Amino acid sequence: MGAGRRVTTRDIAEQLNLAVSTVGRALAQDPRVSVETRHRVERKAAELGYVGNQAARMMRGVSSTVIGLLIPDVGNTFYSTAAHALAQCMSRQGYQVMLCETDDDRDNELAQVRGMIAGQVAGVIVVPTPNPRSESVRLLRQVPHVQFLRRHPALSEQWFGIDDRAVLRDATQHLRDLGHTRIAYLGGLSDLSTGRQRFTGYLDVVGPDHDPGMVAHIAPFCVEDARKELARLLDSPHPPTALVTASVRITEGVLEELTARRVAVPRELSVVGFGDERGFAWWGPGLTTMALPVHEVATACSTWLLERLREDGSTAPFTSSTTGYLRARGSTATPATPR
Repeated sequence: MGAGRRVTTRDIAEQLNLAVSTVGRALAQDPRVSVETRHRVERKAAELGYVGNQAARMMRGVSSTVIGLLIPDVGNTFYSTAAHALAQCMSRQGYQVMLCETDDDRDNELAQVRGMIAGQVAGVIVVPTPNPRSESVRLLRQVPHVQFLRRHPALSEQWFGIDDRAVLRDATQHLRDLGHTRIAYLGGLSDLSTGRQRFTGYLDVVGPDHDPGMVAHIAPFCVEDARKELARLLDSPHPPTALVTASVRITEGVLEELTARRVAVPRELSVVGFGDERGFAWWGPGLTTMALPVHEVATACSTWLLERLREDGSTAPFTSSTTGYLRARGSTATPATPR
């Protein structure tokens, strides 16, 4: 076989002195082929580096075993953790994950969706951008798909996510219970379903008459904007005594700025973060944060989708919402008594 040439079933057949049809049946686990012959073929296929032609298999009526996964930011551990859990679950069931990143850009999202549909994926798990293009919506409707973490009304009614409103309500209430009244909020843009829900959870505690100067809506992946907004809050004439964040990246930006400015946490500022990254426990006095069961939600989402594919591709409305929980560490305390 020449360098760079794809290994075929004919190559395996010649090496084992078998008919090409026998090799094809063996690789397809056809019961007409003996177990011994199947094992011989599988060993030789692995030895030669044989990879099956998925397109050809599908032309013969064999279903696709590829699931598309569309996420905004693979560098965000919030999403990479979910992707890892989804891939593990799919792999155990004989499926593969095609991972695509949108960077929350709807044109990029459309390009990725087109590629998935062209690749004839069996289904799609999607974290939608704030405003998907109509063509993206039409294409996704051609395949079984489920929304993950975020929700957009134009897409399927199948959704797995986190009760974002409850998460931020609990975070803010923790600070209120400690005696804080000037509680600032740094969260994602309100045109995202998650951003709206998290901000609503904050308002549930501070009330509709809150100080708008205590609020900053930031692109959820922009660490630098989070740092700038925190600097604005800290340098204001009446700075907050406490702060809640509403995304992992924003939390990272806040911690960077607090470290750079050497803010004494929690004496000068109490902080409740979002998500529970490994480094959060080691930061300063240890970050009090809202821990989120991302791995569990991702596993439930992938399991549900695979069950639907195995049954009949049913698209009956289904939603699953899971809440987070407060992990109290050293970054929150009662407000300091003013001198």
